[in-house]
Amino acid sequence: MLAQAGLVSKRREGNNLFYRRSSDNNGLQPLFAGLDRLSLRPELAEAVEQVARERAEASRRFFADYGNRFREQQELIAGYEVYGPQVAQLLNPGAAALEVGPGEGEFLAELTGRFERVTALDLSRTMLERAQQFAGERQLQNIEFICGDTREAAARPQSADSIVVNMVLHHTPEPAQILQDLQAALKPNGQLLVAELQDHRQDWAREACGDLWLGFAPEQLQGWAEDAGLINGRSVYSALRNGFQIQIREFLKP
Repeated sequence: MLAQAGLVSKRREGNNLFYRRSSDNNGLQPLFAGLDRLSLRPELAEAVEQVARERAEASRRFFADYGNRFREQQELIAGYEVYGPQVAQLLNPGAAALEVGPGEGEFLAELTGRFERVTALDLSRTMLERAQQFAGERQLQNIEFICGDTREAAARPQSADSIVVNMVLHHTPEPAQILQDLQAALKPNGQLLVAELQDHRQDWAREACGDLWLGFAPEQLQGWAEDAGLINGRSVYSALRNGFQIQIREFLKP
């Protein structure tokens, strides 16, 4: 009934149906904003928090257990060479950059050559150590490595000219909250670059690659970014031979 009324949109994955707020009707935004101001019953709020904790823990376990097989699993969907150079082309000059989820560290080489200060932030200590090893082998000097989530970035308000999030959001339980945190960390006129999968139906990626989301519709990412106070910038879309599609999105902080 909610879908027929245009309040939510739906997406099927196997035998499951997922619903989310409609982003097609701007007239609904005041209604959604009013709903957000309502308090949840304590038991319902705790249930929501429990789901978020379980998803975050599943993601942490995956990267702790399979960090040594990261490249192999990454290649199942999209290797760094597919999106990395295109993201680099969109970088604006600035003094400070932040990369969330640097993986094995390849993109850090792009950032250190363009920015005076670079921060690498990762929730997984295993993956952060791999990025540190990469930086050490290539003698990349101007990098600060931090183990934590994006609340660490939000605690440094207006500190980054550019923030890069490459193929990370589909591993996280709350992508919308991450965009909120990163908006706080951006300087005015700063840019957020996101490389992500478009929505797909290849459910095997959950088990093989630790994915919590089967990609995102472009309007879904844009809606979260706008809710966080960012505006839409440049976009690049590409299709891969294995059936996945990549979207590279730029969002700007006014």
